[in-house]
Amino acid sequence: MRQRTISLPWGAGYGLARTLLALGTLGTLAFSDSATLFREVATVGQYPLCRGVTGAGAFCLVSPDHYETMRWACCLVLVIAASGWRPRFTAVPHAYVAFSVFTGISIPDGGDQITWILALLLALVALGDPRRWHWQPQPTEGTRPTWALVGISAVTMARIQMSVLYFQACVAKLPHAEWADGSALYYWINNYAFGAPDWLRPALNTVMDTPVGVAALTWGPLVVEIALAAALLMPQKVRWALLPVGVLFHLGIAVVMGLWSFAFAMCAGLLLLLTPYGHDPRLPRIRRKQIRHAEPGPATSEKPLEEAVHA
Repeated sequence: MRQRTISLPWGAGYGLARTLLALGTLGTLAFSDSATLFREVATVGQYPLCRGVTGAGAFCLVSPDHYETMRWACCLVLVIAASGWRPRFTAVPHAYVAFSVFTGISIPDGGDQITWILALLLALVALGDPRRWHWQPQPTEGTRPTWALVGISAVTMARIQMSVLYFQACVAKLPHAEWADGSALYYWINNYAFGAPDWLRPALNTVMDTPVGVAALTWGPLVVEIALAAALLMPQKVRWALLPVGVLFHLGIAVVMGLWSFAFAMCAGLLLLLTPYGHDPRLPRIRRKQIRHAEPGPATSEKPLEEAVHA
């Protein structure tokens, strides 16, 4: 009978993605009071709307008088999830809080939606994770091929989601004249609602006052987005090179536009998109240490970095 090898998905890399997602939502809840998060939106109504599926959100289960209590309860769930403790038990509550925030607050952004989708997909990975902490090395015992297959499938779906997201983000800009002629970032950075903070605007305007500078700032994001969209078709060494580029890109957006929860969500998505299945950031150091201390001789063999189960 033919054997197929399934990589284990439970590395510290996926755990870091979970932590970033939790921290992004935690920042939204911890630094915004209920009066800011839940307010009336013209032509829509008072949030949370609690209609249809959204009525299952955490903030629809309590009266407005208890929003503050529920907000801090959700913060506690996110702190525990971000810590990495017992991913098998904390993943579903984390996904539920992400859903409650996205559907409940009056001004959600793209980061809240991405967080909800990725938290749901990573919950499928975490349900099969037997570790006490998601920072621990890959498990070598107590794993089941079925859960490994479910986990790898969920990570694959997250990768496809991120690839499509970047492709749409790039292509949707192309029909607009400001993006085509290279001037779009001038208007965005000088927008008083979403633009750069006052302390940063003079430096950015110095760059944007030159045709080359404003064109580079406008077309640069398009190049990054289409490269990230195509990352799944590239060798792993190219994906490693794209990872810091993508992280710096989103940190730049966070600094200029203040979209920090969006940056946390996208950096988590970049980890899933650009790193190998079951990636553990510590393993190269462990491997070098093992090789350094290994006895020379024909009997010495290098241990594989990635454990696998056979289905």
